[in-house]
Amino acid sequence: MLELIDITKGYGSPDMPGYVPVLKSLSMKLGTGESMAVLGPSGCGKSTLLNLIGALDKPSAGQIRFMGQELTTLDDTNLAFIRNREIGFVFQMHHLLPHCTVLENILIPTLAWPDTGKRAFHRKRAVELIEKMGITECMDRRPGELSGGQRQRAAVARALINSPKLLLADEPTGSLDHETAVSVMNLLYNLNRTENISLVVVTHAIDLARKFDRVHTLRDGRLTGEGTS
Repeated sequence: MLELIDITKGYGSPDMPGYVPVLKSLSMKLGTGESMAVLGPSGCGKSTLLNLIGALDKPSAGQIRFMGQELTTLDDTNLAFIRNREIGFVFQMHHLLPHCTVLENILIPTLAWPDTGKRAFHRKRAVELIEKMGITECMDRRPGELSGGQRQRAAVARALINSPKLLLADEPTGSLDHETAVSVMNLLYNLNRTENISLVVVTHAIDLARKFDRVHTLRDGRLTGEGTS
């Protein structure tokens, strides 16, 4: 499903003072339905790696192949389509719109669909996801009325509304207490298993990462650890 080949990413010009190398000839593969955790200290490039995988940024060099397409050759329109339809994002901060209800927030990614005839289908899926997340009682509440765990579960539901093939989570439990963090991470793990969604999670929590198929550490711009290609 996903392959990164000799990815290099830096900020600034390699030939100029102040150049900051982040990723160095990094390669990895991820199969359909496979889960991977990425560990590493703050500032090592974990979020940069997720941004590249999620087509939010482009590498300085190298190739990124996703579902048979070379992402680095696509224009902004096609990249936006892939981000909306094929890739789900969950961040440390939930980024829910404060003036919208949980249901309305979850439906936001579907607004890009030109086929308005699917609105009933999308609403039905949103309700089903809310039930699966265990936050049915929160459907008509706004984010300010929810606990941290409830907000993050709503964010996961929003990431899944368009049935993506790949789910990327950047420190999804970083702002949660340990008990809630375990609950959210178990939720992601179970979704990976039950819906066959490929999953990449960036986390500091080594104990939570051990459940995933592969655990890597990002060090000196490269991935090390179990399953590294």
